Amino acid sequence: MFTELLLCLVVGGLIFFLVQRNRSQVLTTEDGWWGAGAPPDGGEDDSIRPFKVTTSEEELEDLCRRIDLTRPVASLEDSQFQYGFNSQYLQKVVSYWRNDFDWRRQVDKLNQYPHFKTNIEGIDVHYVHLKPKRVPEGTSALPLIMVHGWPGSFYEFYGMIPLLTEQSNPDDLVFEVVCPSIPGYGFSEAPHKKGFDSVCAARIFHKLMKRLGFQQFYAHGGDWGWLVTTNMAQLEPKTVKGLHVNFAPASKPGLPMALSIMLGNRFPKLFNFTDVDIQRLFPCMDKLVVESIKESGYMHIQATKPDTVGRGLNDSPVGLAAYILEKFSTWTSKDFRNLEDGGLTRKFSLDDLLTNVMIYWTSGCITSSMRFYKENFAKGLDQPHSKIPVHVPTGFACFPNELMHTPRLWVKQKYHQLLTYTPMVSGGHFAAMEEPQLMAEDIQLFTKIVEKKK
Repeated sequence: MFTELLLCLVVGGLIFFLVQRNRSQVLTTEDGWWGAGAPPDGGEDDSIRPFKVTTSEEELEDLCRRIDLTRPVASLEDSQFQYGFNSQYLQKVVSYWRNDFDWRRQVDKLNQYPHFKTNIEGIDVHYVHLKPKRVPEGTSALPLIMVHGWPGSFYEFYGMIPLLTEQSNPDDLVFEVVCPSIPGYGFSEAPHKKGFDSVCAARIFHKLMKRLGFQQFYAHGGDWGWLVTTNMAQLEPKTVKGLHVNFAPASKPGLPMALSIMLGNRFPKLFNFTDVDIQRLFPCMDKLVVESIKESGYMHIQATKPDTVGRGLNDSPVGLAAYILEKFSTWTSKDFRNLEDGGLTRKFSLDDLLTNVMIYWTSGCITSSMRFYKENFAKGLDQPHSKIPVHVPTGFACFPNELMHTPRLWVKQKYHQLLTYTPMVSGGHFAAMEEPQLMAEDIQLFTKIVEKKK
């Protein structure tokens, strides 16, 4: 009896030690300098400068001239979007862009919210910062940083911003929203040196939020924004009050995940798998491999030789539009590959899609945006942040047409304080832009739970 008790105490103590050691893990990082040349002797300019999106008449004339000089290529018969962007439909999109799209009006729309720039670690960081007009008496606005991915931009969040900064219901929380452009994207300056990865972006955004006066804040992200905000939570878990994501690819497999892959199809209840989990996770292996090949070609290019393809896309607006908009088709729903128009306007307007393309074109950022893949993958998949769990309260919005399905069990392997896991009725990879109402509601749900717990 004594031996059994002693064994229990030893095993229990070992488990407690391992859990506590795991809990104490925090991602570490060092300041960098990403500006051209060496850091100045006088230190960093920490001023905040108002910014407006502008485009000169010469730039627009150059764009039109390049569009007019495009050389169409005929698509194969009955190929829809299965070979990429259908060339016949691309001509229609280009015609709309050239003749009907009103960029001046879209610039006004972009400038409806206040934009700013500030220099951090040698590069100018662009962000949108909107404070709520009215805050309910006895409460305060909650700071929230929202981070985009590729090939998106800060513009993805424009449909969500008014839903978060204004009350729809009396019990709604209101947020003070900050939407930065990842360095190398949109109107944020591109790093001039090698090595700028998601952890560097996370460190810079922490500095941005501190510069704005926020000691604690919430964070939301999808696509690369998922990894940047996750790194923010790993770097300073006491600063990030809550983390909300809508993309969470399976992290390094542990024993529960491995067992669920082997046995989940036969014993779904054992792993709390739903019917959706079974449908998304257990098609035949051939289908999984083929689907992966169909949709991952861009990633191999960008993770190895981004500057090569980037040069061509930076010269050709039509090529750039095809490259970016094809993702807004297939990543919204893989079934859109079977449609002549790629289903582009089923969930988005051409005005919104082309506005996102114009952000890439006018800033000339396509090459630097793709380098983010190179910098993150160049260090391998076994980076320090991949081994460190997240102990910040977390909410996950599970959209049915997301590129990778992650069941609750797998999300909890990485995010140990998973407070909400919401299966959404519709939406794909660009969920913030496609389903702003659903996303805003889920952020409200998650944040209310965190605030109530606190």
